[in-house]
Amino acid sequence: MGNRPGRIEGKVALITGGASGLGKATAELFVREGARVVIADINADAGAAVANALGAAAVFAPLDVTDEASWTNALAFARDSFGELHILVQSAGIALTASVTETSLEDWRRVHAIDLDGVFLGCKHAVPVIADCGGGSIVNISSIAGVIAGHNMAAYNSAKAGVRHLSKSVALHCARKGLNIRCNSVHPTFIDTPILDEHRDRFGADEALRKLGRQVPMGRVGRPMEVAYAILYLASDESSYTTGSELFVDGGIAAM
Repeated sequence: MGNRPGRIEGKVALITGGASGLGKATAELFVREGARVVIADINADAGAAVANALGAAAVFAPLDVTDEASWTNALAFARDSFGELHILVQSAGIALTASVTETSLEDWRRVHAIDLDGVFLGCKHAVPVIADCGGGSIVNISSIAGVIAGHNMAAYNSAKAGVRHLSKSVALHCARKGLNIRCNSVHPTFIDTPILDEHRDRFGADEALRKLGRQVPMGRVGRPMEVAYAILYLASDESSYTTGSELFVDGGIAAM
């Protein structure tokens, strides 16, 4: 049993937002399951620390997901470091709690630049690289907020809904071109990561988690590793006939 190959043994993955939250949890799981990982993040200190903790199987690449040149540099670095690229996980993102009338144009554009434009740029530039390496998987982290709207999440709802549909378009493009690349989206609900800091600051850590958990049928906020395992499935060959789909990791919210 101890010599069992990992579920993504020999694969190379680039993970955006890899310095914290879902990206960090996914990087840790991927390395345990046999992959080599590029931790890509705008936070150089935190990203380098995660890569160092994971050892020789991980490297850090600076990445501003809103900048096209930054994307091409990060992808070239991945090839230079490990020779190939098979998996792209797009986890970088920000949240904004504000209704449509409370959202400034500046904030609207910032949320869309990071949460949607960044995913577009990743798909645009990673698809040819992954295709050149024989194919693989793109996993885009959307949100349950990309499926179910909230009165006070105008920009976030819009951006994450865009990620959901963009993922389907990318999946169809890759299938039509015979590129052997699958593209799917993952839709978490509230997960105990830094994206909830706004709620922690407002209510205190424990009360924030209790308040958010009461909105979930399972009665609690999710754990990062619970999402990471869903990402692992979509990244692995276990999901070889799954593309253009969406995987809810939402404690039952979508069933309500």
